[in-house]
Formats: sequence, structure tokens, C-alpha cells
Amino acid sequence: MPRARSLSWAFGALGLVVAARVPAAETTPLSPEETVRRYLQALKDGRFDAAYDLVSKAMKQGKDREVWVKEQKTGMAFADVKIFEFHVHPGKVEGATAWVPNVLSSQDRFVNQLGLTEYELYTLLKEDGAWKVDRQVIVEPKDVSKWFPKADAGGGSSH
Repeated sequence: MPRARSLSWAFGALGLVVAARVPAAETTPLSPEETVRRYLQALKDGRFDAAYDLVSKAMKQGKDREVWVKEQKTGMAFADVKIFEFHVHPGKVEGATAWVPNVLSSQDRFVNQLGLTEYELYTLLKEDGAWKVDRQVIVEPKDVSKWFPKADAGGGSSH
């Protein structure tokens, strides 16, 4: 019997050592701005598996991680999307919805062949206590000053 106790104690101590080496999960949810930053960085780096964790259930369209990641990789490669840089601006939160403006410098084969600066607005929803990217739109020139007070609304010029 004494041997069983010592083995039990040894496994318990080992468990404490292993638990101490595993980083604690983030207890503070990311801000809407940080969620957009991490989402865009993941896209820029081609880490679609990381982006999957930052998008809403609606953006996943019921697809599991493997299918969603494969579709994103294929779409980005087909369109030859290149994200050069992004500048996330302070957002606006109303309840479980947030709007986060971003200035994107990118280029693709179809929509932005010239690599013009785009003013984007991300809508995020709070799902299971965390902010998730739900939608992204290009801000119309007439609305740029609303979301980017210091921006030139000249449609594509950087500031």
C-alpha cells in the first residue's frame, strides 16, 4: 500500500509540473481592434487556420476548419491576393456589435490590380464571449471621413 501512495503522489507532482509548463489560456477577450489586427495578420501570413478562430459562425457558413481553410487558401491563391500592410483604427462598440475601420494596402488580380489603398470597415459580433469578424466592406468615398476623420476621401490615395 505505501508504494501505491508514492506513485499516486509522483503522478500528482508530475501533473503539477506539466500544468505549470502549459501557458494559461487568454482569460481576457481580445478587443474588436485586436481581433481585426490578428485576423488580417493571419491572412497576410497565409495562416488561415488562425483566421478561422477569429471569424463568426456566419462567415464559416457551417464549414469545418479543414474545408474553410482549404477554400480560403484556394481563393486567395486564385486571386493572387497580396496584403502589404494594414492600419487598424479605433472602432465603435454598441452592445454585441462592433465596427472597426482599417486602411488596407493590398493588391489582387481582379478588384485591386493597381494596389490602391482601400478604406475598409469590419463588423464584428460577440459570440461565446469573444469578438468575431462577421463582415468586411469597402467604405464609400462619401463615408470615409465618418470612419477615418484624418483621411483624404479622394478614393484610393494614402495618407
